Amino acid sequence: MEANLVIDTTLLEQALDVGGLEAKNETINLALEEFIERRAGKSIISLFNTVEYDENYNYKKLR
Repeated sequence: MEANLVIDTTLLEQALDVGGLEAKNETINLALEEFIERRAGKSIISLFNTVEYDENYNYKKLR
């Protein structure tokens, strides 16, 4: 899908330098992938400490 976007050229140049990629579209696609991974990871963190364990469960028994 093609779209006309207004992108801050300073940010794009910094991303090109940091990312080590030569093409702008590759840099933008990589940035989007990393953005999605990071946001998905944050939603997983919200699940921490939400599992209730049975106090009588003997984990050593299965070893």
